[in-house]
Amino acid sequence: MRSEPARRPLLLINVVGLTPALLGAATPHINRLLQSARMASLQPVFPAVTSTVQASILTGQAPSAHGIVGNGWYFRDTAEVRFWLQPNGLIQGEKVWQTLKRELPGFRCSQLFWWYNMYADVDAAITPRPHYPADGRKLFGLYSSPAGLHEQIERQIGTFPFPSFWGPASGIASSRWIVDCAICEFQLNQPDLQLVYLPHLDYSLQRLGPDHPSIADEVRAIDAEVGRLLDFAQAQGAAVMLLSEYGIEAVEQSLSINRLLRTEGWLQVRQSLTWELLDCGASAAFAVVDHQVAHVYIRRAEDIPRVKALLQRQPGIEQVLDKAAQRAWQLDHPRSGELVAVAAAGYWFDYHYWLDADKAPDFARTVDIHRKPGYDPLELFIDPAIRFPRLRVARRLLQKKLGFRYYMDLIPLDTRMVRGSHGRLPANEQVAPLLITDCDLPLPRSLAATAVKQLLLQHFLGHSYTELANAKELPCGAPSP
Repeated sequence: MRSEPARRPLLLINVVGLTPALLGAATPHINRLLQSARMASLQPVFPAVTSTVQASILTGQAPSAHGIVGNGWYFRDTAEVRFWLQPNGLIQGEKVWQTLKRELPGFRCSQLFWWYNMYADVDAAITPRPHYPADGRKLFGLYSSPAGLHEQIERQIGTFPFPSFWGPASGIASSRWIVDCAICEFQLNQPDLQLVYLPHLDYSLQRLGPDHPSIADEVRAIDAEVGRLLDFAQAQGAAVMLLSEYGIEAVEQSLSINRLLRTEGWLQVRQSLTWELLDCGASAAFAVVDHQVAHVYIRRAEDIPRVKALLQRQPGIEQVLDKAAQRAWQLDHPRSGELVAVAAAGYWFDYHYWLDADKAPDFARTVDIHRKPGYDPLELFIDPAIRFPRLRVARRLLQKKLGFRYYMDLIPLDTRMVRGSHGRLPANEQVAPLLITDCDLPLPRSLAATAVKQLLLQHFLGHSYTELANAKELPCGAPSP
């Protein structure tokens, strides 16, 4: 155990989607931080998606070690695709707070809205967790540890605006509430390290793309909320580390890998009532898509070359990684697909597997992040074919209020609506994520996301502290398999 002097508490603020290209006139508060802080380009691990990058930041390891190969993956033993799971134990490897708690007796860490937040051995945690009564309803709610923490905070700052966290109504209200929550939680618990997740930029960047004129207004909105946290940190004498997970690049169209596999006879569906369900266990090959990356699971090893050749011929797919290539990308883990497809620039992958829209499952037109066998950015939109969407929402909410089962069927199936995506590695530092800190730490011009843990350890334990397995710096762009 170390007995070095206590260091300043630190707020680690995760502003999703922020890149150097978005800094400027719309970011006066972040610009002010830069006057006394330093900035580095942060090179994400592959795939550059939320759960994977966060796990690498917290463990200092690549996906091949921590096992978070995407926001979801195929569980071969149960023949199920599971997305957006919450148990912290799914992250393999030692998290930064575990190292610090071992080295510094009494060290306290809070984790607010970062993923894999349930049952983490931190001192305080708050994360979204709806309630699912037996009658099929979905009721918004939070999960916290210790039990009752989120109720205590909600009594002070109001109820969490869940619809603004994800879905067609997502917007600045959820990030504003999380800032209020972070301030309140810090005052209650006085953590040494507080992890704060602010998702706002992600929404409009996916809806509109990074080059849309209104993006400046969205950047300005999140900058104002970051500014409130920066002012609070300064008043508390706390250090700050502001970072992002990835940049969003413009896209023009999607690619339906599962429809391709179905047409070629690899993918099987199950007839369920009036719609079709992807039958993973019966399929010879299918894809679990996640923005611009797809894990392709293939039941028989002898079929891998044929599926790989099929995908390599498909326009919109830039690379297809077999297990040997995945090792070069540090993605070789038992949870990964036998193949991993990487979208070409301007493309993203949708999960759609039906060939007739009338056969799309009922959940396809709803916000249902756990039932869909892939990530669905169309959940950010209301179907423009609905003539009076507010009236439909009001009718559904009345059904909910009266205790009836309801079906919030608002989501479109037209993938052309999505204008921004991520998952590929950044083409250059201007569109890469970033890290800004006022800590007295050695900060190169560019560093890997796996090096963030080391920076945090150095802040709290001193510059002489080094781990046996230091994260090495990675360049922009994809590695060469």
